[in-house]
Amino acid sequence: MTEHTSDLLRLLATRGYIHQLTDAAGLDALANKQVVPGYIGFDATAPSLHIGSLVQIMMLRCLQKAGHKPIVLMGGGTTKVGDPSGKDESRRLLSDADIADNIASIRRVFDRFLTFGDGPTDAILVDNAEWLDALDYIPFLRDVGRHFTINRMLAFDSVKLRLDREQPLTFLEFNYMILQAYDFLELSRRVGCRLQLGGSDQWGNIVNGIELTRRIDGVEVFGLTTPLITTADGAKMGKTASGAVWLNEDQLSAYDYWQFWRNTDDRDVGRFLKLFTDLPLDEIERLSSLEGAEINAAKKALADAATALCRGDAAAAEAAETARRTFEEGAAGDSLPTLAVAGSIGIVDALVGLGLAASKGEARRLIKGGGARVGTEKVIDEGLIVTVGAEPVRIAAGKKHHGLLVSSEIHEALL
Repeated sequence: MTEHTSDLLRLLATRGYIHQLTDAAGLDALANKQVVPGYIGFDATAPSLHIGSLVQIMMLRCLQKAGHKPIVLMGGGTTKVGDPSGKDESRRLLSDADIADNIASIRRVFDRFLTFGDGPTDAILVDNAEWLDALDYIPFLRDVGRHFTINRMLAFDSVKLRLDREQPLTFLEFNYMILQAYDFLELSRRVGCRLQLGGSDQWGNIVNGIELTRRIDGVEVFGLTTPLITTADGAKMGKTASGAVWLNEDQLSAYDYWQFWRNTDDRDVGRFLKLFTDLPLDEIERLSSLEGAEINAAKKALADAATALCRGDAAAAEAAETARRTFEEGAAGDSLPTLAVAGSIGIVDALVGLGLAASKGEARRLIKGGGARVGTEKVIDEGLIVTVGAEPVRIAAGKKHHGLLVSSEIHEALL
């Protein structure tokens, strides 16, 4: 491992965030001399980011903890274009109102991880629509577009992937890399930004922004990427059978969020504790050394710490207690997802209504595979009708995901 001299790079390196750096010595020297404003861009394609964005958010948190200034760049402008990186097809275009609503919703997550304000190391949130929406096309092509060659743009993985698979790549999307590079130039001018961070798939786009800023303004800026975060079995981080693991509480309950971390593969616990919690490294080393059944204590520590960061201490404690009561005492915790039922409901509708399956087709596949239970009984008939009386009925999908069917009459009486 390279010996870094700045608190910033030492922190990022020891916790496993660094994959590529454009100029480690130069960034080290700058971080030792001044507060370094650094940014990561997030497009607003949905009301919530998912866990695939969490390592980027944690890097901004590390930036602030090391005494530097995080810049959250919301892609109000670039969301209208669509990043082709890692995509096989064009993204659905959203209206300006949808994008604004998504940005307002996403902002709430950053308030948990970062301290915003007017101080030198306080985080700021900016929207690239401020400058991208105001661009004049011909002047932009003359001033910025002339620094990009089609030859190089065609060599980008995001472009080659589409072309190799004979998938259409629109001219709109082809412009994305130029707009992202221009973001770095604008942030350098507006707020003195000197660092862009991102995932490894953004390396080419980051280098473009560095070169554009140097060519037009003669300013030295830096880039840093994280490794692609995969699980021990090679799966992409955050992809589950039941869908995306959302960061916003209105998209995914704190209990389900806690359970995601609790279900971490034994082989990933130590690495995820470094990446996704603030626990001290010596404590992480102790937890990582646990073996056999004791590794469950490390998984619970991961779930507690990660959930507390994203949802707050109270939500993490409630989720942990619900899990303890559900699995250790066989009782129904208060924060399990519930569905009010008038008399009876089909098992397929119950699984979908509780969020234990994303669709009726997925629910049927779950039943066919033997993964659905009513109480302790495995469901073998997708036509099963579940009757709900005075006592709640527990529905399970697999070993870890549970929900409760409650009588609508009793539910309304309690409201």
